[in-house]
Amino acid sequence: MPEVWIPASLQRLTGGEGRVQASGSTIRQVIDSLDQQFPGIKARLCEDGQIMDGIAVIVDGEDTALGVLEKVSPESEIHFLQAIGGGCL
Repeated sequence: MPEVWIPASLQRLTGGEGRVQASGSTIRQVIDSLDQQFPGIKARLCEDGQIMDGIAVIVDGEDTALGVLEKVSPESEIHFLQAIGGGCL
């Protein structure tokens, strides 16, 4: 099963776990699996069936532009990263 790294801001939903296993062959399926295990997590990651603005999905070290349609393997490592604002040019 893919391994999902949970950002600190969502770990209260996973009982403090920073890494969990979730089944699925796409990001959408992985998020659905996460929501079955940890109710409420999908609402913090998705809006209208898509990844929320400000959240990046990293699969096996690569940022994905496909969002919920991105395919994953049973050995995949998935990170949901929240954007950090601020700074200046």
